[in-house]
Amino acid sequence: MNSIFAKKIYTGKKVVSNAHLLFNGQVISAISKTKKGRNLGEFAVLTPAFVDPHSHIGMERAGEPSTEGEANEHQDSILALTDALDSIQMDDKALRDAVEMGVLYSCVLPGSGNIIGGHSAVIRNYAGSGTDALITRAGLKGAFGFNPMKTVAWKGHRPTTRMGAVAMLRSRLDEVRQKVQKYRTARGAKKQDVHFSAEDKVLRDLLGRKMRLRAHVHKIDDIAALLRLVDEFKIKVTVDHAGDVHQPEIFRELKKRKIPVIYGPIDSFAYKVELKHEDWRNVRYLLESGVEFGLMTDHPVTLARQLLLQTRWFMRAGLSRRQAIELISRRNAQILGIADRLGTLQKGKWASFVCWNGDPFDLTCYPVAVYGEGELLYSES
Repeated sequence: MNSIFAKKIYTGKKVVSNAHLLFNGQVISAISKTKKGRNLGEFAVLTPAFVDPHSHIGMERAGEPSTEGEANEHQDSILALTDALDSIQMDDKALRDAVEMGVLYSCVLPGSGNIIGGHSAVIRNYAGSGTDALITRAGLKGAFGFNPMKTVAWKGHRPTTRMGAVAMLRSRLDEVRQKVQKYRTARGAKKQDVHFSAEDKVLRDLLGRKMRLRAHVHKIDDIAALLRLVDEFKIKVTVDHAGDVHQPEIFRELKKRKIPVIYGPIDSFAYKVELKHEDWRNVRYLLESGVEFGLMTDHPVTLARQLLLQTRWFMRAGLSRRQAIELISRRNAQILGIADRLGTLQKGKWASFVCWNGDPFDLTCYPVAVYGEGELLYSES
C-alpha cells in the first residue's frame, strides 16, 4: 500500500481536505484521513489525471515540418478503415510535455479534411509504443462544414460544396443501409449473396449504433445538417468543436437529443471564415443549455499541455475550481466511455493523478509529481 498526503484533493466529484490518497499497485484503494502503508510525499493539491478528448498528438509531431504531419490521409473523401493509431509516433515530444502538465490520456483522431477520416484511438500519453498506448476506441471521425470542401486538390472524389459533401456521405450510408436490409430479408444460402466489404462493415456498425460518429463541425447550420442525417439514419454522434455557435438554441437542441459536445479549442486563432463568430462568451450558451460537454485542445491547434489553462474561460463564465477540474477529468472521461477507469479518484479506478505544489489555477504553480496507473511518470525533484 502506498500513501500520498495532500492539503486538498479534487476527487473529480468533490473536494477533500487534509487527506491521504491510498493506492495499491495500479489502482486506488481509498481516500482516507489516516495514513496507511508507505508515505510517498506530501503536497498542496492532488487532482485526477487530465483527459484530452480530441487531439492529433503523435500524428502532428513537435519538431517535424508540417509536410511530415499524418493527421489527414489524402487518398479519398470517405476512409472508414484508416486508424489514427497507425500514424501515432510515441516519441513525439509533445506527449512528454503533456504528461508533465498532468494530461496523461488523449483521444487521438484523424484530421478533418475527409468526410469520413477514420478510427479514433484513446491512448496513454506515457506508453512506449502505440500498441501499449491503446486503451479503447471512441468513435469514427467525420467532418462537416468548410474543411472537406477545401481538399479539392487531394486525390479521389472530392466535394466542392457543403451540399456535395453531405450528399456523398448520405449516398454511402444509404448504400450500406440497403445491403443491411437485403441481408436481413434474405433467406438461407441467399444471405451469402450479400457481400459486405471491410469498409461496409465499419459503416454498418455506425448505422447499427455500435459506434459513434465524431463529427467535426463549427457552424450552427452545419450542425443542423448533421442533425438531419441523424434523423435520417439514426446514427449516434458527438459534436466536436462548435466554436462558431453564438446562439443558445442549437445547444438546447443537442441537450434535448442527448448529443454530447466536445468543445473547443478555446484559445486558438479564428483562422477561417466559419469561425468568424468564435468568442469565449459563447461558453455561456453552452453552460446555460445544460448539454453534456467536455473540453478539447485539438493539439496542435492549442497545445495538449495547455488543457487546464483553457478552463479559465469557463471559470470566467461561472464554473468553480472544482467544476473546472471535473471538466477535464470526469466529464471528458465520461464522454469517451472510460469513466470506469479514469476521471475520478475512487476505489478501483486507475491510480493516475497529479501532485501540485500549490493551487493549479495559479500560473506560478506546476505539477511536482505525476503518476500513471501507480507508476511515477514525472518528478520535479
